[in-house]
Amino acid sequence: MSDPLILLGLESSCDDTAAAVVRRLDGRSEVLSSVVIGQSGLHDAFGGVVPEIAARAHAEKLDVAVRQALAEAGLSLSDMDGVAVTAGPGLIGGVLSGVMCAKGICAATGLPLIGVNHLAGHALTPRLTDGIAYSYLMLLVSGGHCQFLIVRGPEDFSRLGGTIDDAPGEAFDKVARLLGLAQPGGPGIEAEAHGGDAKRFSLPRPLIDRDDCNLSFSGLKTAVLRTRDTLVQEFGGLTRADRADLCAGFQQAVCDVLADRMRRALRLYLGENPAQPCVAVAGGVAANMQIRARLEQVAGEAGARFVAPPLKLCTDNAAMIAHAGAELFETGLRHDMTLSARPRWPLDTTQAALVGGGRKGAKA
Repeated sequence: MSDPLILLGLESSCDDTAAAVVRRLDGRSEVLSSVVIGQSGLHDAFGGVVPEIAARAHAEKLDVAVRQALAEAGLSLSDMDGVAVTAGPGLIGGVLSGVMCAKGICAATGLPLIGVNHLAGHALTPRLTDGIAYSYLMLLVSGGHCQFLIVRGPEDFSRLGGTIDDAPGEAFDKVARLLGLAQPGGPGIEAEAHGGDAKRFSLPRPLIDRDDCNLSFSGLKTAVLRTRDTLVQEFGGLTRADRADLCAGFQQAVCDVLADRMRRALRLYLGENPAQPCVAVAGGVAANMQIRARLEQVAGEAGARFVAPPLKLCTDNAAMIAHAGAELFETGLRHDMTLSARPRWPLDTTQAALVGGGRKGAKA
């Protein structure tokens, strides 16, 4: 038996300040502590995350999260074998706060530094929670990203398709604002949809007839807007039933699109004859139980195992970053003090970006 590898992880890519301690032994990882300090109260009045406010809050809370994570694990910095930190993609101010904190810890202690792609953290979470083997098909579905990936290793990702405009989580948030629901929009829409009639309104299923794995949700969001405006114009406002039916219809449309694209991605993945076929889903939108159930059904129809991490590990957290860092550490990866914070960092660098890249490179 080899000695355990113990890593401190830091995550600050959006509006959750997180720290965690993960122990890895004989190819399996164990979460010893996971601390997440949310910022929703700071952003509620603005209807979304304000990058400057988020960055300032990260700078104020990262050391608090680190101390709490170490205390909950019953360990100190001297027990760590390294520090893993999200180095991108994300809101640059927040990512920079985490990278600088990690550099400070490493400079003071001499610990190795490992920069982790935030998306890789999500994509490798099923290996943390369920110990699944490479390769597997991953649907990474969150507020900022949506893509189908074949995951073959901690740095080996092939993108089969992704969103060409809004990510599903972004669409959930925008629809929630249209209907007067709180942010983040996913939980509110899911709650409202429970009592709604998903068949009342005819909403589109964008790109569902195309023979690829790409997705689009902008038009669906616009259709909800127009339906809402029509109801307001004809009846003077929305009833509770109207809102519930719109939420149910929107959520059903998202499920239908994701299920259709998943079937196409599965055909490509299974064409490689994986030894243990497995479909995994991670990211904040994976917390939606209707979406989970539908994707599990699609995987079962194809004879593939389905894995969805616990809800607390679907949203942003540092345990996934520590685990991804541990896998990268085992490959020999180390970074020095020149590690940069990156607002964009695609997992599959061999393909052109689906959404415009700009001067700083391809988006994730």
